[in-house]
Amino acid sequence: MKDMNDTITNAIDILENLVGFDSISGKPTHGIIGYVQGYLSEHDIDSTLSYDDDGERANIFATIGPKVDGGVVLNGHTDVVPVAGQNWSTDPFVLTRKGDRLHGRGSVDMKGFLACVLASVPLFKASKLTKPIHIAFTYDEEIGGFGMPVLLKRLSTESFRPAISIVGEPTEMKLITGHKGGYEMLTQISGFEVHSSNPTIGVNAISAAVKVIAKIEAIAAQLAARPYVGSPYDPAYCTFNVGTIEGGTASNATAGWCNFKWEFRPMPGEDGALMIKEIEDYALNEVLPPMKAINTAADIKIITEAPVPALDDSNAELAATFVSQITGLNSREVVSFGTDAGYFSDDGISTVVFGPGSISRAHQPNEYIEISEIAQGLQFLEKVAHKLTLPPS
Repeated sequence: MKDMNDTITNAIDILENLVGFDSISGKPTHGIIGYVQGYLSEHDIDSTLSYDDDGERANIFATIGPKVDGGVVLNGHTDVVPVAGQNWSTDPFVLTRKGDRLHGRGSVDMKGFLACVLASVPLFKASKLTKPIHIAFTYDEEIGGFGMPVLLKRLSTESFRPAISIVGEPTEMKLITGHKGGYEMLTQISGFEVHSSNPTIGVNAISAAVKVIAKIEAIAAQLAARPYVGSPYDPAYCTFNVGTIEGGTASNATAGWCNFKWEFRPMPGEDGALMIKEIEDYALNEVLPPMKAINTAADIKIITEAPVPALDDSNAELAATFVSQITGLNSREVVSFGTDAGYFSDDGISTVVFGPGSISRAHQPNEYIEISEIAQGLQFLEKVAHKLTLPPS
């Protein structure tokens, strides 16, 4: 490998390019994926893209080393959360150095890891790998992991099967073997708009939403009152959150419509579908009938936009042992935030979450990663490459 200082400089240059792409979730990925594909091509590495239905967003996948079973997938997402309404002191899409800190949207979540992977490509190529290193960058992780099913379908067509996946989300280089799931939900309520001088002949969609939200909060309170004793999760129960709500047209009219977005994060092993059914049964059997009695067009729809699977540590042992062997880490932890790791694990690939930087800075104004953390990521990837050059034990 080149001198570490040169590699760190290269990683920072790559990160500067990555941060420069306004790759907010849901937007086309042609720019950032084109950059990554071009970079890999410059190093004589072929890559393939797998697209969403519109052909506007893509995952990128590449293999370095022999195309045989086994090996390690290095996974990260290219999308970032919005900056609207945040008070940044720098341009969020221009990487700005302040001392040891590199500020920019996605710098820690998780373009810093992507930069480490790409900067390590020359090392990967120069290594005499006996097992492959796979690079897999996905789209729209932040809003539900929509790229992952597309990527896994693409991987199923290959003649080889990866053994391990390392998802490089920021964990402060702590070994994460489990995390909660995450269901992204949308509720759409149709009412009947009339003048508020006689609201009894109308159907107020906001009032209906209040009742459904109250049910969600009641379930949340019940689960919070029964935490899993001895669980490593914090909090040790499924959590719910109503994030946005909109509806109606004026204060002097019953609201003809109301939409609200919410999410919940079940513990590994909990059945999220049953939780949704309990809320649906209440909405359709208790809230909706009185609405329809006034106007038959009234309706309530509860839509699961993304069911992000939990990472169950029962399938993490192979990947955890691999990371422990090359880092010396013995402790294994869990987190409450979600990642794409659950998709890999559910597909039978042993998976852990392990990466540079802290999740506490993610999604925040003035997000940053430290140069020392970039160095940690690069040193880890050097160890990955070295481990995969050794004869199989």
